[in-house]
Amino acid sequence: MCGICAIFSDKRIQPDEIKTMTCHLAHRGPDDEGVFVRGNVGLGHRRLSIIDLDAGKQPMCNENETIWIVFNGEIYNYKQLRPDLIRRGHRFKTQSDTETILHLYEEYGADCVRHLRGMFAFAIWDDINKRMFAARDRLGQKPLYYAQRNDELLVASEIKAILAADPSLRQLDLAALDEYLTLRLISPPRSMFQGVCKLPPGHFFTY
Repeated sequence: MCGICAIFSDKRIQPDEIKTMTCHLAHRGPDDEGVFVRGNVGLGHRRLSIIDLDAGKQPMCNENETIWIVFNGEIYNYKQLRPDLIRRGHRFKTQSDTETILHLYEEYGADCVRHLRGMFAFAIWDDINKRMFAARDRLGQKPLYYAQRNDELLVASEIKAILAADPSLRQLDLAALDEYLTLRLISPPRSMFQGVCKLPPGHFFTY
C-alpha cells in the first residue's frame, strides 16, 4: 500500500502544499516520501517499499523528465511488458513496475491501461501536452479521489489529503449519507463530501 497525491493549478505550486497532502497519507507509506513540483503542477508519494527497494523511488520520470508518475499498487505482468517496450526504444533505469507504466503511457497514451494486469491507482503529469492523466484498476482495489475547484484539480488516495489541501471542501453530501445508511455503500463517483469524487473502478480521466 502506498499513498499518492497531485495538484494541477492555474498558479505556481509550492512544495509545502504537496507535503501537507503527503503528511495525511504517511500511514499508507512509512518507508519513503517523494515530492515533485514544476510550475503549476505538483506530485507527492508516500512509499511502502516492495519492488526494487533502492531504485523505485517516486515520483518517477521518463528519460528526458517530461513525464512523471505517482503510483499505488502492483502490476502483475510488468516483467512480460518490459521486453516489447525495450524493443521499441524505451530505456529502463529501474526494475520497478512503476517505470513500466511510465513507458507504456509514452507509447500508447491513455490506452496504456489496456495492457495492465494488476491492482493500481496512478496519476501521470504529461509536461509536453500539459495534462494530468489518472486511472484506477478494473476492480477498484486501489482508491483514487479527486476534486475540482475553479481552475485547480486535487487528486489523492484518500479524502483526508484532499481536505487538508482545501478545508472548504468539508461539506457533507446528504444524498451520499442516505445511500450509506440505506445500502452500507456510496456508489462512485459520489463520496461523503459534496465536492470530492471517487474515480469509479475501471475508469480514467484526462485533465
